[in-house]
Amino acid sequence: MAPRHDEDREAAELRHDAEELAAGVLDQMRAAGLKLAVAESLTGGRLASTIVSVPGASDVFEGGAVTYSVAAKSALLGVDAGLLAANGAVNAEVATQMAVGAARVFGAQVAAATTGVAGPGPADGVEAGTAFIGIAAQGQDPVVREVRVKGSRDEVRSRVVLYALELLEAAVGQVPVAGEENVDDTWVAADPESI
Repeated sequence: MAPRHDEDREAAELRHDAEELAAGVLDQMRAAGLKLAVAESLTGGRLASTIVSVPGASDVFEGGAVTYSVAAKSALLGVDAGLLAANGAVNAEVATQMAVGAARVFGAQVAAATTGVAGPGPADGVEAGTAFIGIAAQGQDPVVREVRVKGSRDEVRSRVVLYALELLEAAVGQVPVAGEENVDDTWVAADPESI
């Protein structure tokens, strides 16, 4: 087991890296005139917290929803209740619907969602450290990445925040900018059942 100061140093480095990524994502989005929202389960508000730690985040960040229960995912974000009942909350489709729901609820052109199992043990047959990150962006098909992270509950959550910001960074660079030729600048949320 690593000494406590090594764990503290690694956690501080992860936080620093995430805050730098968040600042870059916010700069890209600000320049493009885009708004951001998040929906979180696994990360429990940590993604939103990282984003708002950046001065000026309010120019871009519309809001976030921590939807830890399946009922909240369905009621607040419109995640299909049948999907949740049949497959549970930790899968690619749920992450996609969470991201689409966050974009719709907050009126954002880009949204990220996190769902998974932080541990220490498995939940509903899903291994600890398994996470799905969904990205919904105007003008693009939703994207989902499955990640498997080893480490403590805190490390899993911190790394998933970092991966979500990396996915946001990649997605934002591909979002059509409002006002450009042949770009529809309205967000049209997909029907969650059709995703």
